[in-house]
Amino acid sequence: MEKLVAGIDLGGTKIQAVVLDRERVLGSARAATPQEGADSVMAAVVEAVKTALHNAEASGSALAAVGIGTPGTIDVRGGVANAPNVPGFEKPEPVPLAAGLSKRFGGIKVKVDNDVRVAVLGEWKRGAGRQFTDFLGVFVGTGVGGGLVLDGKIRHGLGAAGEIGHTTVKPGGRKCGCGRDGHLEAYAGRRMIEATARRWQSDGRKTKLFQIMKDKGRDRLTSGVIAKALDKHDAVAQELVDQAVWALGVALSNAQNLLDVEAIIVGGGLGDRLGKPFIDRVAEAAQPLLLVPERPPQFLPTQLGDLSGAVGAAVLAAS
Repeated sequence: MEKLVAGIDLGGTKIQAVVLDRERVLGSARAATPQEGADSVMAAVVEAVKTALHNAEASGSALAAVGIGTPGTIDVRGGVANAPNVPGFEKPEPVPLAAGLSKRFGGIKVKVDNDVRVAVLGEWKRGAGRQFTDFLGVFVGTGVGGGLVLDGKIRHGLGAAGEIGHTTVKPGGRKCGCGRDGHLEAYAGRRMIEATARRWQSDGRKTKLFQIMKDKGRDRLTSGVIAKALDKHDAVAQELVDQAVWALGVALSNAQNLLDVEAIIVGGGLGDRLGKPFIDRVAEAAQPLLLVPERPPQFLPTQLGDLSGAVGAAVLAAS
């Protein structure tokens, strides 16, 4: 049987696994991220890959390599640190994720990289970015992350290339989760959208957001909760999304004025859930701020949706 590769998108609440051959996703699996610590997380990753292999009707002996995309700081050996949302990986001392998984998989090769960077890799090689040699990928989810393909290469810089979520859109503006003021993520990241909604509600503003969250059995304002509130014409949800559109328009126009890329691909939980109408609004907000408005980049949704990260991790494994 042809050798296969597996890709893992590791997050604070879910683990998404896929198994690929050269061209296709043959099997996939999703599991909740354990909250007990690093060993439990690694064990769950192994089980997710086994389930994806089973769904692909393949055996473990067909697996040639594993790639994983994760939040946090990644060292050259595939150790992970400073990942506040992933249990067991929060501290500044790196946890040997690549080595630990390789051992659990019987010694096969395991590669680790930043979660957003591998999602951009997935869209570049298997999704909406295949036709471009220069594009910016922006993933609007719990936070806002980004990645760059320039001159046909993933741009790493000194290690933080593409971190558009922590560019300033309003000096002295809303406080970001990183502690600084006025960042894009403070207006467009789901976590900060929720924090703002709670603050506005405590100030007396009426919103259906938290009742919808309760009705859906969620413990946080997911993208689906926000979309449902928009469908119900909730004024708070609409204002929060309007602010996200404005902030993305400012940040992405600035990025385009600097880089002059062919395309900007927008994904992540909020980007994928709200889809093309949301992305079209972002493009409209950016347009008047472009230095060369008659030659804007293409603003596109992802093609892989919530599999971008896992597929990109599999592409990383095969490289």
